[in-house]
Amino acid sequence: MGAQVIVLAGPSGSGKSHLAERLGLPLLRLDDFYRDGSDPALPRITAGANAGLVDWDDPASWHCDEAVAALTTLCRTGTVETPVYSISANGRTGTQALSLSGSPLVVAEGIFAHHVVGPMREAGLLAAAYCLRQHPMVTFWRRLSRDLREHRKPPLVLLRRGLALARAQRRIVAEAVAAGCTPVSADEAYAQFRRLPVSR
Repeated sequence: MGAQVIVLAGPSGSGKSHLAERLGLPLLRLDDFYRDGSDPALPRITAGANAGLVDWDDPASWHCDEAVAALTTLCRTGTVETPVYSISANGRTGTQALSLSGSPLVVAEGIFAHHVVGPMREAGLLAAAYCLRQHPMVTFWRRLSRDLREHRKPPLVLLRRGLALARAQRRIVAEAVAAGCTPVSADEAYAQFRRLPVSR
């Protein structure tokens, strides 16, 4: 039997990347499967202050099928080639080889991570799925600080996006739970991970 996937979903800024590092497992970053900024299929914001800009929080801005295929290949063969995406450059900058190196588990994290839960479960490759939750103001400040530090987008765009995501956080968590994720804090997710038979 191949490896299995631990899915880490949740709002941007909820601590998915930090928990992934803490787990110490091979990591597939689902955000690397974003569409390039020049892709004509990208969805656009239709109302409000950011009307006309690309809606990077719409799942249509992301290649779900490619992400699922990469995870499936990785679990079944132990290696896969994945894209490297630069948010500040709005596009892919290359590829990288990811290897499980014998690990029975791989972490898949990203803001659209809950969309891979169903396909992984149907393929028999899902070990666990968690949705990390924090107070909306905690995720707002974490996200804004990170995005400003990494120069991801112009500051005003980041501020407006952050406020919109804070208002939408309850809906985002609810969608992840409906997709099969367990809503937990980062510490709770880590404790549950330690109790998984395949984590020992």
